Amino acid sequence: MKNNSHDSSVKIIFNSLSFFPLAGLLEIGGGYLIWLWLLENMSWILGVIGGIVLFLYGIVPTFQQSFFHRTYAAYGGIFIVMAIFWGWIVGGNTPDVFDIIGAVIALVGAAIIFYMPRKGEKSIWSK
Repeated sequence: MKNNSHDSSVKIIFNSLSFFPLAGLLEIGGGYLIWLWLLENMSWILGVIGGIVLFLYGIVPTFQQSFFHRTYAAYGGIFIVMAIFWGWIVGGNTPDVFDIIGAVIALVGAAIIFYMPRKGEKSIWSK
């Protein structure tokens, strides 16, 4: 017999996890394009594209099945990790031990904030 509530919980978690990197790429990518425009003296067109990308970033979190404050707090933790990877991949800045420790702490905090059940709320972990 198939456990539909378990499958539903797994689907909710998988969907929420897929939105985090998408939003992170949009937020960091849009901000980076604006950075290039303003600080690296590149074309204003990059600034406009960056603004559009940031607008799209603002839409993605609305697909999460949680409260606004928890969603954005969790995104903050994910963005810390993604920003470190962005700096490593795009900027060539290898993370040091403190970057890695901070990123792990941020991910643990994001998971606690976003996924731990609260009193009086239906948990995604429940059957």
